[in-house]
Amino acid sequence: MRVTAAAISLNVADPVASARFAQDHFGFTEDMAADGFVSLSRPDTGFNLIYLRTGLETFRPDTMKGDVHGVLVALVVDDIDAEYARVQAEGVAIVTPLQTEPWGERFFQVADPNGVIIQLVQWV
Repeated sequence: MRVTAAAISLNVADPVASARFAQDHFGFTEDMAADGFVSLSRPDTGFNLIYLRTGLETFRPDTMKGDVHGVLVALVVDDIDAEYARVQAEGVAIVTPLQTEPWGERFFQVADPNGVIIQLVQWV
């Protein structure tokens, strides 16, 4: 198998709001958009972040038309403390404050307007 691209596709009530949040606070850029659909990328992530409006008629399979639950988008960064300070200065609500796990994962989490959790992490 040869993989030429990768994406994570998330069902949300308001794709534009989630896309704007990812653009404003995490440096993603819009690649394309249509009614109920926004595709974003960052050259350093290796994947597209796609938001689909919940219940979109073209979404398959039908059983997966619900909202995002239990999913988080993790972004590994070089300086977690600087990112934490930056996000706080931008007024983003922190849902899980900065902490370090015993296995060396230092992270914090925010939620976008649709409740999608974005976790920034640094391995220490």
